[in-house]
Order: sequence, then structure tokens, then C-alpha cells
Amino acid sequence: MAIPGNFLSTTTESVDPNTSGWVAKTNCTISLGSGGRNGDGCLAVRSVASGEMQARTVSSYAVTPWTEYEAFCDASGATVPERIGIRWLTAANAEISITWSLTTASASATWHRIAVGGEAPGTAARAQVVVSSSPAAGAVFSYYENFYFGYPITTTGNKFAFNTESGEIDATGWFNEVNSTITRQAPMVSWPVDNYLAGGHTIAMTASANGNASMRSTDRPDATPGVEYVAYCYLNPPTSGSVTWVELRFYDSGGSQIQATRSTLAAPGTGWYREYASAVAPALTASCSIAAGIDTATTGQVLRVDNAVVTTAPVLRAGSILPYADASFEQGVAGWTVASGVATITRSTPWGTVAFDGAYAGTITSSTATTSVIRSAKFPLPTGSGGLEFRTEVYSNVTAGGWTLTRGVRWYNAANTDLGLTSSASAAIPTPNWWLLGNTHTAPATATQAAIEYSVTATSPSSVWRIDRLAMWQSVPITEVEGHDDTASITLTLRELTIGELITVYRVTPDGNRTLVRGSTGLLNQTTITSDQMVIEDYEAPLGVAVSYYIELRATASATPGYRSTDTVTLTPGDINLCWIKNPGQPQRNAQFIVKAPPAWKRSISQAAYRVRGRRHPVVLSDVRGGLEGDLVVWTRSDEEASALHWLLDSGDVLLWQIIPGVHETDRYVTVGEVGLPRTVPRADDEWREWTLPLTEVDMPVTVGVAGSAGRTWQDVLTGFATWQDVLDAYATWEDVLFDRRIGG
Repeated sequence: MAIPGNFLSTTTESVDPNTSGWVAKTNCTISLGSGGRNGDGCLAVRSVASGEMQARTVSSYAVTPWTEYEAFCDASGATVPERIGIRWLTAANAEISITWSLTTASASATWHRIAVGGEAPGTAARAQVVVSSSPAAGAVFSYYENFYFGYPITTTGNKFAFNTESGEIDATGWFNEVNSTITRQAPMVSWPVDNYLAGGHTIAMTASANGNASMRSTDRPDATPGVEYVAYCYLNPPTSGSVTWVELRFYDSGGSQIQATRSTLAAPGTGWYREYASAVAPALTASCSIAAGIDTATTGQVLRVDNAVVTTAPVLRAGSILPYADASFEQGVAGWTVASGVATITRSTPWGTVAFDGAYAGTITSSTATTSVIRSAKFPLPTGSGGLEFRTEVYSNVTAGGWTLTRGVRWYNAANTDLGLTSSASAAIPTPNWWLLGNTHTAPATATQAAIEYSVTATSPSSVWRIDRLAMWQSVPITEVEGHDDTASITLTLRELTIGELITVYRVTPDGNRTLVRGSTGLLNQTTITSDQMVIEDYEAPLGVAVSYYIELRATASATPGYRSTDTVTLTPGDINLCWIKNPGQPQRNAQFIVKAPPAWKRSISQAAYRVRGRRHPVVLSDVRGGLEGDLVVWTRSDEEASALHWLLDSGDVLLWQIIPGVHETDRYVTVGEVGLPRTVPRADDEWREWTLPLTEVDMPVTVGVAGSAGRTWQDVLTGFATWQDVLDAYATWEDVLFDRRIGG
């Protein structure tokens, strides 16, 4: 699979189907190995004699001085550990220096990640990737594959800089806060092949003496009061019994700590475990940080950390009033309590034993076959919620015994007066495995707060019920459509989707034809759902035609689909003299223009006529007849319209030409050839231009996604550059900022 943003070719990256992207540099020969993970091929580097052997990329890649870059790959070698480097070159390809990673702590035949980050020297113009190991004899093999070189890959929305998140450059992103020393290490860790965020280096905190030990990030990015944040990282505890933790901290404008929220790891062993801590930033918050530590450490114990992130808390269900801590149980039971009865509520243990989302679940246990009431904290409702319907849901799993359940919501007014309980009928909790249980409740007229309440009756002693990913939100239609005549587009909103399922979305016209709708990664055809709510902007819907949408949802590719359908919506066709020209992948370029003359279509064909001696008629060999070709002539009436059409045509992408019904034309995907744009009259002050657009009909693009719909945020731009002037220096246009297309990249 191609690694996003990779400067390397796919052959160089995956070493498939050959080693043409690589060359021996020192004391080695190279060949094509097998058994890789990113394709079967891998780079087999064999030593000629004892001592260091190195292989490098054949090509060098353009770099910008004083800019951070990252290189990584997966390595395997039973005999000798490895390292990876970035070889900086001048414009004449002379070596300046090599920025090396640490050497992996131990040799291993298991595929493991090696990585390095560094800033290009001031005289650097090019760079190569180098891998190295130092066997004690000849004929020793090291294997490499899944190579990356490019700008650092970081977690989208992370408030921390690359080095704080990954430690690939040095250990300066962390501070030895209490009873500790901080170093970098390169342990042998076998990350998934497509986990590009976890790298070769980890931050290692060593306890200086017996007692509590901790470290924190030196990075203190801005944070906003009232916003819910989540901090997380991978923790590698020294023993399964070690009390290790991660902490989210907030500071005021003077740098004083005003709140800390801790989440303690329930480690099942000494592996790598991602632990979360979340909280709402209190009043006076100006910045935040992440911390990690060991309680009651012994001298010399080491806690390792990787992939440190602070970002806004994930949305488990759009519009839910439950904070992440209360919905997920990742750091404990938050505000959940037992209002009555013998049952207990705890976080599941250890890490990863049972969960629907994350690594933990809420665990309700009853020692006797009796009834207990479990209640959440009170959460504020949106303004004006009185009398409105709210949906609640819980992911449920009975792991011992049995239960009957009454699901309800207890309502409160602004004075915290209890307004009573609305509840469903009692029913047995379904088994086995995970089930999604949902209900609808109507808020009393004066309600401003609500708490989820479960009345549970164990049907046998020692019954255990797991709950996870809870939510409560104002009930709104699960499917909505809205037309926008000003942009000739339709917005389709889908709610209450299941993350991880597959979705297919069709646009349906009155004749019954179905056409796949475009999303951020291409046509939505069994596309994996990544959020419970999807907002799809359809810029390819026809004008003046009543369209609806048909949605298929599948748990797996082979599963029988469920489906949804929408009401119809019609875009106003507008002036008969106007047409839309659109870029399916970049709708911000779309614009409307006056048509002077529609195309006089023709269809070309490749033919060869062979005249046979003595025959009247030739033998003609023909290919299939091609699509339509013709010149569309449009007018622009101002310099602004001319600039808009220039911008639309600049990309050279496949475009969509749309016209209104009744002109005996059909919407067509086209490419545009060489363009002329003379004045309509020979006067210097004439703004009008007459554009002749040579159109060639082509197929609808399949893999083109709607750009700007996914991922990149201003926070990502901010953490990648020291100043906004650096941003201006790195990109030619703001569009390039959006798509991270850097000058010289």
C-alpha cells in the first residue's frame, strides 16, 4: 500500500516488484527478498565482510533547508540490529552529513520499525535514505521494506509538534519532572505495517531513586476554556504490576497548573498500551501539556512513552451530551454511581480484556439476584430542550449470569430539582456478545439537565454486565437532504451510523437510474464509516431534476445490506443561457458562465481502409466509435469571472459540464484542450472575453475524492511551523496550505 505523502516511488517504498530503487553503498550486495508485509518483496542486504554495511536509495529527493523531514522503514535481522539515516546532499549531490537514528536495542527476525527525523542543513538541496547494520562477518543478511521519506507524519489535530509526539529527533520534547532522567531509546517494537505514527524511537524515563517518578512534555500548546480535550500515548511499563499513568494538565496565562486529570494503566503485561485521559478545560485555561509517570517506582525502573497526543476529545455520537470520560470508561467510571442496591460499577481490568471502543468498559457486577439502580452524573441539555425528544444508547455485553433492564432518563431543572424519570419497559438484556440498545425519551418542559439511569435486576448471583460507548442526544432525522441553488449542490446528512461498517450511497433519478455519489476518498462504494455522522456534499446532482438518495449499510463486504432512502430534492435549473462547469474533486473551483454556443458534437473513430486489387469495395477495419468532441463557447463578463474560469481550468482535471433540462443536452464529464479567449469587441476597456473550450467526453472519475473534506486542520499547520511567516515561505498559495503542497516538495 502506498504511504500517504511519500516522496519515494511505490517500487522504492515496497521493494516490489524489484530492487530498482536501491543500490549498495558500503560493504554489501543487495537482492530481492520475500516475506515482506507491504507486498511480498523486501530489500535483502548481504554483508561482503565484517563491519558496517549500508544501502541507499538510487534517487535523491529535493529538500528545503531548515525544514524537518522523517524517514522510516520496517527491518528484520536475526543476527544484527539496524539503523536508518537521512543522507543530506548539496545540489551537486555531494554528501554534507547523515542524520542517523539510534541503533535498535536488539536484533530480531520479527519485522520492527526503525525511524529517524531531522532538519535539513542550510546547504542541503537533496536527500537520500540510508539503512545500515554492522555484522561481525560476511554473508550476514539484514532485511528492510515499507520505506518512507517525506515530511513528518503526525496525528491529525495533535497540538504537539512532531518531536514531542514521536521523539524521532531527540528527547527535548520531554522534561524530567520528578525523580527521573530522560533519554531516547530504540527498542525492538513490531508495530502494524500501516501504523505510520508509531516510530522507531521512544522516550524513556528512568527512576533515579525509589519513589514516585514522572516526566512531562516541554511543549505547552494553547488550550481554550470550556473545550473538552483528550490526552493519550502508548505506555510501556517496566512490570505488569507497576502503577503507570498518563495525565492531562491545564495551565493559566501565568504558567501555573490549574487542573490535572490522571488515567492509570491497568497493564496486563509489559507490552505497549494506549492510555487516555480526558477533561474539559477549566476557566482561565491558556495552555495544556501531557505527563506520564510511575508511582512507587524502584531505582532504575524505566517507563517508555510513544505517540503522545493532546487533541479535542473524539465525538462518539454527534450531539451527545456525555463527556468522553463518562461515555468511554477509559480512565475510570467518571460520574457513574450506584444509586441503590448491591451492585458495583467499575472499570474493566486489565487493559484490553473487554471493550467495544478503546481498551476498557464499564463493568456492573451484582453478587446477589436482586435489583440495583445505576445512574450517571447530571449533564446539561442544549438550550430550549424542554419538550423535545432525546435518544439514548449503550453498547451492552452480558459476560456472566443474566439481567433484566429498565432504561431511563432522570430529568432536572436549573435549580437541580428532580423532575422525575422517563423509562422503557423492562426486558431481558440480550446475549451473547455486544448489542446496541437504544431508546427515545421526551424531556419535561422545564428540563435543563439529565442523567441516564438503569434499573438492573440480576437473574443469578455473580452476574456481570459490560457497558461502553454511551450517548444521549437530541433526536433528529437520521437522514436529511437540502438543496443549495447558489452552488448547484445538495447536502445529504446521515446520522446514527455505525463506525467500521461499510456504506454505499447512490443518487437516484426519476427514471430509476442509480449513480454512485462522491465522498472524500472517491465514489462511496462500500466505503468504511469513520464517524457516526456523515455530511456529503453532492456537487454532481443534475439541475432541475427531482433526485433522492439510496444508502446501503453493511457490517462486512459479504453481509446482507440494510438500507435507507431520502426524500426527493430538486435544484432550481436557473437561466437557460447559463451553464455550470465543475471540478468534481475540488468544488471550490466550480463556477457558472454564459453559453454563447453549445458544442457542435462529433464522434471520431479509428478506421483503416484496405483496397483489394480487383474488388470494388475496400476492406475496412474499425475500432469502436469514440465519445463526443466539440467546442463549447462561453463568455465571461468581468475580470473576476475570467479569473474564476482560469482557476477552474488550471488544474487540468476532468470537469463536469452541466446545463438545464430542455436544451437537448446531457451533463457530461469532459477534458478541456487548448483554450482561446479573445475580446468580444476590439476595445481596450472591454472586460468581456469569448472562451472556446474544446471538450472531449470522458468517463466519470472514480477515485477522485472531494478535497478539503477530511483531516487537515489549522492546528496541524500551526504545529508544523514556528511562525506564520514560515508558512508563507513554505507554500505558494493558501490552496497549497490546505493540501500540504510545499514549495519544492
